[in-house]
Amino acid sequence: MLDPCSLYPALARVSPSLPSLGLSTGPMTVAPGTVLFDENASCQGFPLVMEGEVKVSRHSADGRSLELYRVVPGELCLASSASLFRSQPLMAQGVATKSTTLLLIPPVVFAQWLETPAFRDQVLGLFAERMADLTGLIDAVAFQKLDQRLAAALLGRGQDLALTHQELADELGTVREIVSRLLRRFEREGWVELARERIHINNSAALRLLAGDASKARP
Repeated sequence: MLDPCSLYPALARVSPSLPSLGLSTGPMTVAPGTVLFDENASCQGFPLVMEGEVKVSRHSADGRSLELYRVVPGELCLASSASLFRSQPLMAQGVATKSTTLLLIPPVVFAQWLETPAFRDQVLGLFAERMADLTGLIDAVAFQKLDQRLAAALLGRGQDLALTHQELADELGTVREIVSRLLRRFEREGWVELARERIHINNSAALRLLAGDASKARP
């Protein structure tokens, strides 16, 4: 496992220090599919992901789910910090998508760490970044067929596309952040590979299935 301070530099300045907490914070390793925290439950601590990935989602009463964001090493969890800030139940569920190692910082220690300017600035910076992500997600939900339109836009250009995310966004009449989010989802599915100003198509059939009739509307 990497040194936590190499992933989270602000931890080098917090008090109490991470080493002084001993084994009470972990590390703990969980298997893929493990529910780390759940909606409407009390927050048991602030997670610091050392290895792996955590998917954070909201769920409806009829069983549908909406992914909000993912937490990888070096990033912080908005749902956990918001819950601890407000002393209210969690607003989302966190599930490990792969074997994941994390530290769980007790709520009282998290509150003490917020007194350190470097750590507080990192948490507030997280809020700004995640709010931008969630704003993009709201826009994507408002235009539910955008993923279909994007899949259709990728088809018919060959396997290797010399395209920027901004060019695709302009073509689809949306913003680059939403296109980038959807392309990263396509990449996680194994449908595409992303590189600087290039997109390689791995699975045209999957994109065609998603695009459905939208591909036929392409000029």
